[in-house]
Amino acid sequence: MGEHLLIGITSILLFGIGAQWVAWRFKLPAILLLLISGVLAGPVFGLLNPDHLMGDLLSPFISVSVAIILFEGGLSLRFSELKDIGSTVGNLVSIGVILTWGITAVSAYYLFTFDWELSILLGAILVVTGPTVIIPLLRQVRPSGQVGSILKWEGIVIDPIGAMLAVLVFEVILSTSFSAATSVAMMSIVKTIFFGTLVGLGGAALIYFLLKRHLLPDYLQNPVNLMVVVTVFTISDMLQPESGLWATTLMGIALANQKTARIHHITEFKENLRVLLLSALFILLAARVELSSLIHNVSWNFAAFLAILILIARPVGVYISTYFSEINWREKLFLCWMAPRGVVAASISSIFAISLAENGFEHANELVPIVFLVIIGTVTIYGLPAAWVARKLGVAKPVPNGLLILGAHRWALKIATAVKKEGFKVLIADSNWKNISRAKSKGIETYHGNILSEFALEELNLDGVGRMLSLTPNDETNSLAALRFGEIFGRSHVFQLAPNTQGQMENKDVTRHLSGRILFHERLNFENLSRFFSKNTEIQSITFDEEHPVAEFKQQIGEQYIPLFLITSNNEIFPYTVDNPPSPAKGDQAFYIHLDDEIRKHIKQESNSIDATISEQ
Repeated sequence: MGEHLLIGITSILLFGIGAQWVAWRFKLPAILLLLISGVLAGPVFGLLNPDHLMGDLLSPFISVSVAIILFEGGLSLRFSELKDIGSTVGNLVSIGVILTWGITAVSAYYLFTFDWELSILLGAILVVTGPTVIIPLLRQVRPSGQVGSILKWEGIVIDPIGAMLAVLVFEVILSTSFSAATSVAMMSIVKTIFFGTLVGLGGAALIYFLLKRHLLPDYLQNPVNLMVVVTVFTISDMLQPESGLWATTLMGIALANQKTARIHHITEFKENLRVLLLSALFILLAARVELSSLIHNVSWNFAAFLAILILIARPVGVYISTYFSEINWREKLFLCWMAPRGVVAASISSIFAISLAENGFEHANELVPIVFLVIIGTVTIYGLPAAWVARKLGVAKPVPNGLLILGAHRWALKIATAVKKEGFKVLIADSNWKNISRAKSKGIETYHGNILSEFALEELNLDGVGRMLSLTPNDETNSLAALRFGEIFGRSHVFQLAPNTQGQMENKDVTRHLSGRILFHERLNFENLSRFFSKNTEIQSITFDEEHPVAEFKQQIGEQYIPLFLITSNNEIFPYTVDNPPSPAKGDQAFYIHLDDEIRKHIKQESNSIDATISEQ
């Protein structure tokens, strides 16, 4: 028995995190791969039986996980975004929800064997999109303008609203009379809003007080915050069922919009936790579904139902909700093409199906497979072509292949100019106005100011930028910039010059831990590169083919050439680094500088001197 439990836990991690990596590597919708992986781990290979593995803990685990994911989503919402999109978001989560609910319920009644009660309940369940599917797709698609903010706000806010609506319908269905149903509905709405708001804001106030007064050591801040989120969810849910999701969402929004307590480290922790929980949730829920029930419900009626959801319900809801909005037709069309269903719909349907079956509702067991088929269908249809649709509609941000270069001195401008000529976006930053003026004269986009200042990130336009090269003469500035922009671009996409030789010897371990990836060559620090470029050295390029084989170029690296960056045949740029440099292939183009005898001799002497000093120590 113990081995089966161990295999089940391992399967969740292996299939879940593995699916996330494959999705990142091949730019596919992570949710779709997670659903497929869950089906493989459960019904197909029999490695995972969620009910056997977790028993009665499964339902509470799902609920708490969704609450944590919604809290993390709330941390990303800023009231400042609502200045232009507030009315649109409000309409989508009110008018849009009602329209989607009505169209879905009517379609379910006429296409399936459901009575009106189950049809209305299914419609309420399927109004939910949610951050579990929207945020990963937004990260992949990178929509421009207001579309991304609208979808993010809608996806996060609609989750607790949809859950509340579904619970409301469920309680009304089980009521014995119309008057009792009306009373139950009104009381549920009032109690959900009241208790959710009260407990959620109370939790946010507690975290704010603890952080503001410095009553928590750094190592306890994330655990205590997680404890408070789970406690807030539990208390609110005990006071009113399904109000916990509203409470945790509101708690996240409240913390995100206060100005004085620092919550950045909490946000980073929750992002990592979200990936783990999201992976586990979809693997567990998909593994519970029986293949026979899925196959049984695949029919022309279901295809028509899915088509109505995608081609009628969503467009009608979007266009009526945005009728008076200033967003253009392209943005509206993309909003129509982004309504995949997620984990809240799956979890709610699983919980309700059991209770409805116990209360004698015929066909209640068909709720779960139909909801799962809708999730699979909408994630596939919306998700796979989402990036292509966004590009065709002109609402996608540029592919982040551009470079942010810190330092606008003469040889940094040579590198920036060479990259810009190849069609990549280049943004160069410097606090020296003379250097900035020189960069502007070459047609390069610039930022004048301290890149490490509090307001720099708000002023920088990083659309289309995916990598940072810190080329300043100050080692500390380079390392600090790498630390800061590593949080934005990822640590593998921030680069800096090799530090000065003395600092490299004395702080080798610290430098490696606190710096970006070292560019070009471990001995080519700012001083050596400046000496090198002072001889009017120009950046050269070579395209690899039969006449210029890759192997020949590699053999002469360090002797004849110092490669700077590589542009692949699919138009991606990769700076050359000391660790794990890019591997060129036929059709790629390498940019390099040619070493003369004096520089080569100087680098070799410096290297020998350092090696001798280290051996003496």
